[in-house]
Amino acid sequence: MCRNIRVLHNFEPPTTPDEIRNAALQFVRKVSGVQKPSARDAEAFEIAIASVALATSTLLDSLSARGAVRTREGEAAKAKSRWEDRERRLTTPAPAAR
Repeated sequence: MCRNIRVLHNFEPPTTPDEIRNAALQFVRKVSGVQKPSARDAEAFEIAIASVALATSTLLDSLSARGAVRTREGEAAKAKSRWEDRERRLTTPAPAAR
């Protein structure tokens, strides 16, 4: 899954339309393999973003919450911790083979 697409369900305050659109944009970019469409493809790109955003919004409105409510700060802290763990693993020398 694309690392730039974040969990949007069960947040306080609720997920905003901008967050949903940004996730849709990342999805369409990933699927199309295009960061910025040509002028000729811009309309199709925007239609795809709007469609994915609508589907995402419909999904989020339909889901029931089953866990603790997420906060953006809490999710950022978890992401930072994962990044620090990854950095530690990459910079720690491997044990010598016997």
